[in-house]
Amino acid sequence: MSKFLIAGLGNIGDEYENTRHNIGFKVLDTLAKENNLKFSSDRLAAVAEYKFKGRTLILIKPATFMNLSGKAVNYWLQAEKIPKENLVVVTDDIALPFGSLRMKGKGSDGGHNGLKNIQETLNSVDYARIRFGVGSEFAKGRQVEYVLGKWTPDEEKLLEPRIKQAVEMIQGFATIGLQLTMTNYNKK
Repeated sequence: MSKFLIAGLGNIGDEYENTRHNIGFKVLDTLAKENNLKFSSDRLAAVAEYKFKGRTLILIKPATFMNLSGKAVNYWLQAEKIPKENLVVVTDDIALPFGSLRMKGKGSDGGHNGLKNIQETLNSVDYARIRFGVGSEFAKGRQVEYVLGKWTPDEEKLLEPRIKQAVEMIQGFATIGLQLTMTNYNKK
């Protein structure tokens, strides 16, 4: 049975719960809710196990805060003996318009501190990621306040179908692979 590690990035704590930076947590929470999964606190993360079409997906929401996400990702890759090619990270991206989703098989951190820490910890840029566009409607120098800001009511109305699509991308990654998932979803 193939195993996959799905890391949804975010920050722990109620003050971050509904912020743009926590979209990775929100995607995994939706996947868990739709499949009656429960996260439990474990080493460096909240963890849930999801069985899907003969695969086992280990879902993690790092408890290390965004800037130290690599520690949790690396630990769970090792603990579950999951190869790096079976890792996908779900993260926010201010370089993409709100609601846009892009899957990539590798790449730079794009200035994202969570991805930067994962790349430093794994010593590699060769891992899949789903980039969830949160838009860039912030004044110069106000990037941190923007990503740590709450979703607007208008954004919240539009989030659900995009989050469901991110969940489908995760399922696709585990079943049809990276290339076909990118082909099927990156043009939508």
